[in-house]
Amino acid sequence: MHAPPTAPRSAPRRHRRSKALGFAALAVSLLMAVPTAQTAFGEESQQVRAIPGGGDLGPNVHVFDPSTPDIQGKVDEIFKKQESAQFGLDRYALPFKPGTYDNINAQIGFYTSIAGLGLNPNDTTFNGDVTVDAGWFDGNATQNFWRSAENLTLNPVSGTNRWAVSQAAPFRRMHVKGGLNLAPDGYGWASGGYIADSKIDGQVGPYSQQQWYTRDSSVGGWGNGVWNMTFSGVEGAPANSFPEPPYTTLDTTPISREKPFLYLDGADYKVFVPEKRENARGTSWANGTPAGESIPLDQFYVVKEGADAATINAAVEQGLHLLFTPGVYHIDETINIDRPDTVALGIGLATIIPDNGVTAIKVGDVDGVKLAGLLVDAGPVNSETLIEVGPENASADHSANPTSLQDVFVRIGGAGPGKATTSIVVNSDDVIIDHTWVWRADHGEGWGWETNRADYGVRVNGDDVLATGLFVEHFNKYDVEWYGERGRTIFFQNEKAYDAPNQAAIQNGDTKGYAAYRVDDSVEQHEGWGMGSYCYYNVDPTIIQEHGFKAPVKPGVKFHSLIVVSLGGNGQYEHVINDVGSPTSGPDTIPSQVVNFP
Repeated sequence: MHAPPTAPRSAPRRHRRSKALGFAALAVSLLMAVPTAQTAFGEESQQVRAIPGGGDLGPNVHVFDPSTPDIQGKVDEIFKKQESAQFGLDRYALPFKPGTYDNINAQIGFYTSIAGLGLNPNDTTFNGDVTVDAGWFDGNATQNFWRSAENLTLNPVSGTNRWAVSQAAPFRRMHVKGGLNLAPDGYGWASGGYIADSKIDGQVGPYSQQQWYTRDSSVGGWGNGVWNMTFSGVEGAPANSFPEPPYTTLDTTPISREKPFLYLDGADYKVFVPEKRENARGTSWANGTPAGESIPLDQFYVVKEGADAATINAAVEQGLHLLFTPGVYHIDETINIDRPDTVALGIGLATIIPDNGVTAIKVGDVDGVKLAGLLVDAGPVNSETLIEVGPENASADHSANPTSLQDVFVRIGGAGPGKATTSIVVNSDDVIIDHTWVWRADHGEGWGWETNRADYGVRVNGDDVLATGLFVEHFNKYDVEWYGERGRTIFFQNEKAYDAPNQAAIQNGDTKGYAAYRVDDSVEQHEGWGMGSYCYYNVDPTIIQEHGFKAPVKPGVKFHSLIVVSLGGNGQYEHVINDVGSPTSGPDTIPSQVVNFP
């Protein structure tokens, strides 16, 4: 927000193979993934050991401990470089070892991640702040993207920490011993964000934030709501009251698993992989060390700038996990992750660019792959897809150990010309999509109706897929299409493409415009909560969008708390979902809401 092929594929429902066949295929893949004694000790051993695990974290990771001299000076130096570098090439991670740090104000700019290195956020304490503001953009926070804060405890100097961000700026595993202000100084515009697994002792003040999603956390109170404030599993969340105030509240999150994170065990780096939770409420660390698995760094290929896809793939085949250090990675072949339980974790907004039209990442139909902390940036040659989870017609049952995508972001254009027909395709069952921003650029370099052509954002073919925090914006046709059964989305934020030149450019047969979120007519069961679509057709303000959402009218298809908004009267929605809901009209920003559908 600044705020499939050329014609949409019908994507018919799959002829599903039996779950038993899925288990058989999984068993074969597991057997193939484990080296035999002969492989380990025979003539192939040199190949198996060719890529070492572990090592240093590279030049863009700046590790601090309480005795580090001039911490404030170093943090300020990086912020000065990154404050307005929205489409720059530098990437930074700022990990802090366990301990107490006094008089810190860590201002966080673009492509910068700050994190504690303890197992618990309370292991690393700032008597100070971790701040995002919008002075670089005249007090407008709607472009404060691509940064993160994780795993720290803050004692804010003023009693309240400021985190004025918009998309792709997660606030995870944080403990704020005070309040949290989500608006910029001066209360300028801000367009929405994400909090997970965090404890805010005081009140959260969203002020000008248009929408926000908070998951599995604890808050001392919530100040207000503009259009769409959604909570699941949040202690202290306001009661469900949509549309006035616009709060959508679920007592628990049906399925969640927190993002893997780097930490120090004594002097040794490890990655902690939290366990899956069901019907979670509150943080995963409230009672001390969360449940999960620690993986030593020497079991990871530590990927640094200059690494190629062939080496990355060889590391995975060898049995290593992946830790992408801060950097920009150009690849000429797909990164394939076919081994169960592989962790592919990026820090410092590690960015992958497919240069020649390949798919950037493909995940096999296997259990428990964790993709996290990665930005995939489309290259100048069109990619049919950028991320694929599972092959076409995937059918294995992963309900006990699902694959997850967390803080996995996609960008088409903005940093330069980029094209992709469909950004993310999910074919596997039971996948968790936890906080993604899939964005066709509306500003920067290399954007325009055809320049950064990207017809489809996210397509879900798998069954039992859950999205928690789904941000998808500005695609030429459908932003989200859902074909799988029993899909669920908790919080959806969308803007239709600003730059449509005229009504004819978005015409969808007899329908005016492509829905932001479409559930296929074949689907029998689907449910969504807290979902908004906004239009700002500033090139041709007379454009009419027939509806924001489209879904079959069936007993098992349900939506709660839907909203569409015409920003400043630039364009109009005739309905909210299907032919239900009043039109938006007039020169002002006027929402139209549907509490429940059908």
